[in-house]
Amino acid sequence: MSVRGRVIGAVTVGVVGLAAAGAGVGVTRQRRRIQRRGGDEAPAFGSLRSEPTTVVADDGTPLHVEVDEPESPQSEVTVVFSHGYALEMDCWHFQREHLRGRTRAVFYDQRSHGRSGRSPMGNATIDQLGRDLLSVLDAVAPTGPVVLVGHSMGGMTIAALAELHPELFGDRVVGVALISTTAGGLDPSRILFPMVPSWGSSGAVHRGVSMLARSHRAVDGIRRLGKDVALVATAELAFGDDVPGSYVAFVDRMLSETPFEVVAEFFPGFSALDKFDAVGVLAKVPTVVICGTDDKLTSIGHSRKLTSRIAGARLVEAEGAGHMVILERSDDVNAELDRLLEEAE
Repeated sequence: MSVRGRVIGAVTVGVVGLAAAGAGVGVTRQRRRIQRRGGDEAPAFGSLRSEPTTVVADDGTPLHVEVDEPESPQSEVTVVFSHGYALEMDCWHFQREHLRGRTRAVFYDQRSHGRSGRSPMGNATIDQLGRDLLSVLDAVAPTGPVVLVGHSMGGMTIAALAELHPELFGDRVVGVALISTTAGGLDPSRILFPMVPSWGSSGAVHRGVSMLARSHRAVDGIRRLGKDVALVATAELAFGDDVPGSYVAFVDRMLSETPFEVVAEFFPGFSALDKFDAVGVLAKVPTVVICGTDDKLTSIGHSRKLTSRIAGARLVEAEGAGHMVILERSDDVNAELDRLLEEAE
């Protein structure tokens, strides 16, 4: 058997084996307990929509963009939201709901995510995401002040834009929020783990992610076999508190609907990320850095380091919250965005 075959076989055995073992130690019971949290009431995740538009990136990739135009604008600022790895624009549900009707807000799906088109091979990089963000700005916010808000990989997107076009900050960009993110020094297996919880930190498969992408359909099938394990892993790794089960299911759905081929294409860029020297330009504008103290994916240390590299930046530590602080502590995040908009004015 080839090396590739042995690796894929090991993954299959690992996933199925963990799923079976998990059932024996109560993973199914844990999943049921998670699903019962919060009762029958659940936010209508994915229901907030605006007329879609397509922005074509500089390499021809179509990006799905939606703009919420305010009924009674309270600010001239446009807020642009950039989401994280294996998520989509709907992850901003509570922020979109909070700003709707009073502030112009732009939401878009990163390339290869959600409703956006697939990236050409080799262009699924953080630097390309920075160029994509510029394409979105040029298309739907070509004039007027802009506040950028990025979560996880979306924050890295903003760092890439700062490196590529530092002249924008203090000019078109008048404020920045970096949420649960970093500019480098990341262990990629931490990010991969919730999507393939049985083997994400395995050294052998860590080295073979790109190889596995060639059999991505088989890997996607294997991921579905371990859906109970994946849901429990999402609850443990994406959140710090016992949030309602509908929150966990929503995040788990976004993760599971991201094809493994896409996961693999972006994966190498995280270990190579090193943009701490670029983020200093954010000192020209009001900047807030937000992170949960129980973030297991981009730990609080990353946010503290980011803050130390951006003179005047404000660090907000959400005690006990996890990586999906935008859902878990939405009221706190929304209050910080309101404060940032006031400062940006």
